[in-house]
Amino acid sequence: MNIIETNKLTKRFRRYKKQVGIAGSIKGLIKRDYEEITSVNELDLKIKEGEFVGLIGPNGAGKTTLVKMLTGIIAPTSGEISVFGYYPNDLKNGFKQQYAVVMGQKSQLFFDLTVEDTLRLFKEIYGIPEAEYETAKNFFIELFHVKELMNVQVRTMSLGERMKMELIVALLHNPKILFLDEPTIGLDSIASKQIRGFLKEINETRGTTIILTSHYMEDIKTLCRRSIVINHGSKIYDGDTDQLFERYQIHKKITLTFDIPMELPKLTPGIFVISETPYKKVLKVTKEKTSELLGQLMKYGPSDISVEEEEIGTIVERIYGEGRGSLEEVR
Repeated sequence: MNIIETNKLTKRFRRYKKQVGIAGSIKGLIKRDYEEITSVNELDLKIKEGEFVGLIGPNGAGKTTLVKMLTGIIAPTSGEISVFGYYPNDLKNGFKQQYAVVMGQKSQLFFDLTVEDTLRLFKEIYGIPEAEYETAKNFFIELFHVKELMNVQVRTMSLGERMKMELIVALLHNPKILFLDEPTIGLDSIASKQIRGFLKEINETRGTTIILTSHYMEDIKTLCRRSIVINHGSKIYDGDTDQLFERYQIHKKITLTFDIPMELPKLTPGIFVISETPYKKVLKVTKEKTSELLGQLMKYGPSDISVEEEEIGTIVERIYGEGRGSLEEVR
């Protein structure tokens, strides 16, 4: 069953264009010039209950605007939109109880309260019965391993700990849809991995539909079976995540560190040096030559070696560079 449906969903903004200098400011008092910006352009979307969907695109692509329309924060300019059969911008209580939003750069926590008091506050906001609240709270305490943080003031917690609390607050009333906008931004690799594990658990065990926007490829590839690529407000790909990245992920990055100064031999075509010091080498290699290169590099006895995939921004730029036609071929 589709719980989200849009048809030709469009959002346009008017932006004031000020001319340079004092003269421009004075002219702006008399007559203002505006330009129209299309943030989301005739977007068709269908999402089924229980899906884990990734929204991909660079800054300004329209991802956050789309999420804001789906949650009723802003109204569309034109087109049709339905979430659980509701028009989101009506902001009916029955609709607001169905979803939650977590934005990595905006907090809904109360920094002067303890975690326990914060959860109690949201219990009252959502009108959660006491028994149901205790069950949900204990479930998340065990899932996130945060028992020792319950009586800690929010402002004293680390970024990773606060993000766990953001998720607990968002999920406390058992929403059917969870919207996540850059939930791992600023987190280290360990905290990011923990957050991904928690989200996967919530999706699989509770059946929560999750829509995730992220610039971190690992978030999208690990969690989202389906990806939607947005460019200048238009949907240019909607399909299998693995198939998308397999087609457009060309290189891998290899980082080597040595205990003694080391100089590598001349590299073969398809291998590039990103940066180099006597004790550290960072190389870029095509996927096809990765295994071969790793075998050669091990002969030089590195103290540490890591292999990373390309950043999602690089892949998305490549997708945009090739255009809509090649994306149709991927499907």
